[in-house]
Amino acid sequence: MTKDLRINSKVFDGTLRAPNRGMLRAVGFTDEDFKKPMVGIASTWSEVTPCNIHIKDLAESAKKGSRDAGGAPMIFNTITVSDGISMGTEGMRYSLPSRDLIADSIETVVGAESLDALVAIGGCDKNIPGCLIAIGRAEVPSVFVYGGSIRPGKLDEENIDLVSIFEGVGKHNNGDISDEQLNRIECNACPGAGSCGGMYTANTMAAAVEAMGMSLPGNAAKPATSEEKAIECEEAGKAVYSLLEKGIYPKDIMTREAFENAITVVMVLGGSTNAILHLLSMAHAIGLDLSIDDFNDFQKRVPHLADLKPSGKYVMEDLYNAGGVEGVMKMLLEHGYLHGDCLTVTGKTIAENLENAQPLKEGQDVILPLDNPKRADGPLIVLKGNLAPSGAVAKVSGVQVKHHEGPARVYNTEVEATEAVMKDEINEGDVLVIRHVGPKGGPGMPEMLSISSILVGKGLGEKVALLTDGRFSGGTHGLVVGHIAPEAQDGGPIAFLQEGDIVTIDSDKQEISMAVSDEEIAKRKENWVAPPLYKKGVLGKYAHNVSCSSLGAVTDNF
Repeated sequence: MTKDLRINSKVFDGTLRAPNRGMLRAVGFTDEDFKKPMVGIASTWSEVTPCNIHIKDLAESAKKGSRDAGGAPMIFNTITVSDGISMGTEGMRYSLPSRDLIADSIETVVGAESLDALVAIGGCDKNIPGCLIAIGRAEVPSVFVYGGSIRPGKLDEENIDLVSIFEGVGKHNNGDISDEQLNRIECNACPGAGSCGGMYTANTMAAAVEAMGMSLPGNAAKPATSEEKAIECEEAGKAVYSLLEKGIYPKDIMTREAFENAITVVMVLGGSTNAILHLLSMAHAIGLDLSIDDFNDFQKRVPHLADLKPSGKYVMEDLYNAGGVEGVMKMLLEHGYLHGDCLTVTGKTIAENLENAQPLKEGQDVILPLDNPKRADGPLIVLKGNLAPSGAVAKVSGVQVKHHEGPARVYNTEVEATEAVMKDEINEGDVLVIRHVGPKGGPGMPEMLSISSILVGKGLGEKVALLTDGRFSGGTHGLVVGHIAPEAQDGGPIAFLQEGDIVTIDSDKQEISMAVSDEEIAKRKENWVAPPLYKKGVLGKYAHNVSCSSLGAVTDNF
């Protein structure tokens, strides 16, 4: 007798459930289907961004794999928004909240439809943590699939990408390139489907999820339009059925050690600052105690090896050709950097998965050797001090400046700060501060890729420090510090920083401070009243429910 793999069999069995079955007969279910486990295929397909334009076909591949394995699969959709399109606009406030909307919608469908298992397919930045948060909450056997990276654009025989356009705006403003050249960059940077090609947030999180064991080996680096990606989706549909057979749940895979593997790989690859925010939120969803301070423990002992954009020269496709994240993990495991006994969605451990994996290719220079790293320690640093008592996050890959001290130039909106930069009102040595853009104050904690790229394009990337209680894109590089917490909206010290106050950033000491005494800060705070929280719609709900960025900016506080 075949084992009944249905977790929610009572929902569809018996005469009382005839109406429930009747609804599904209308979408094609048969008597045999009701005896099979129901597998949800969560698709983030959309035409609003190249990151997700191809995911409709990938979802169909996953559905086929699940059906062939013995499941009864159903595709359902959730939202996505494009950070690249919303960047520098009011629309950017919706980016981080979209992570939670994605998580909430997937959890809702899995719960309401009483699904037995889940394959979630994500592309753009917030899709990936959104899917993993949902997987953590839904508590059914699950596999994540990354839609894959875009291939690099080509211009004058050089690889370019979306960040090339953002930095081109700064070069154009500086008079370094013409209208025609900026247009050529714009028209050639994004050649097709897939997420942004450097070690930006989407690729960072895909690598983290592979290291965690929640996706199939090799998932993170496969290009979006490759035949291998479609095959992988079919295999994911089969893999989730196998998880049902073996009784393996997300909580069995998403352990403390699995998160440590993810943090290690992110440090080695020089991943996005957003990884800290998202890994904290994913740990929260699965019920793990992970804190922002844990990241500095790994930063001190894990080297940065990847010569990947934005601070390096290569893109994800180059890493794929060099051996992929799988090759990187094989090397790290051999040198004792990973927990090899962590369970994965294959039903095997990390060590078992990597046993027959191909090593990094001979002669490749995308990943440097352990004895000759780009940096001996990790590039993601948590800073603390009287300006950020709960922490702030800096990415120092490619940044030569380890200590910066200068006068604060304070703005309460990104628009005002950008105008000042474009008008050449920000000078070498300044500390440009954008506040009241945190999770609550933004609301939505918008990214600052536009203004940080303009600074780089104008040659000020390491000459002006950029600080904010908002976030930075994975495409950002330069002397930047984000996630300053507590945020201004909550009465954090950044709210009381004044024009001309001297601010010090020291990455070696992991400190960020302002030359203002506790007594003076208290005096400035005496008559301070927090701005009213945004009240309307999605952003209003978000502002009233979101936690501090140092806790992952989660919305289901418990």
